[in-house]
Amino acid sequence: MSQSFDEFVHEHQQALVRYATLLAGGQGDAEDLVQEVLIRVYPRWETLEGSAYAYVRRAVTNEFLSWRRRWSTRHIRPTDELPEVPVGLDWHEPDQRLWAELRKLPRQQRAAVVLRYYEDLTDAETAELMGCREGTVRAHVSRGLASLRSVLGTSERAWRGHE
Repeated sequence: MSQSFDEFVHEHQQALVRYATLLAGGQGDAEDLVQEVLIRVYPRWETLEGSAYAYVRRAVTNEFLSWRRRWSTRHIRPTDELPEVPVGLDWHEPDQRLWAELRKLPRQQRAAVVLRYYEDLTDAETAELMGCREGTVRAHVSRGLASLRSVLGTSERAWRGHE
């Protein structure tokens, strides 16, 4: 691998934490998530092939999706202690409603929506990253957007940037 681990972390850590914040619901959990993944990746760093960022992003996604089993007893706290808006993300007022509703989506739907609309991945890229079929991704995105639209009252065209 041409880029050292330290260089990779310096260049991509903030983007990975922002992405993980959208998945995990808070910056503290996102930082823990990214750090856990980086600790696991470090011993194998020199053997990674292809895009290191894509590999680590996939590892962050997989770790997030598996947190329900492993982290549910380690991070118990009342909902009123969670921040309304993730720290480090400069979101405007309308986005705060979106952020609150996004946090309510099931993990698979939230991951699919974030990967498609925040990370701007295709269905195929999202499916590969989530380890599922493209049809499953489309179903997760469709259900997630339908839930968000039902609460926020936004048309499908607005979600696709046409309004």
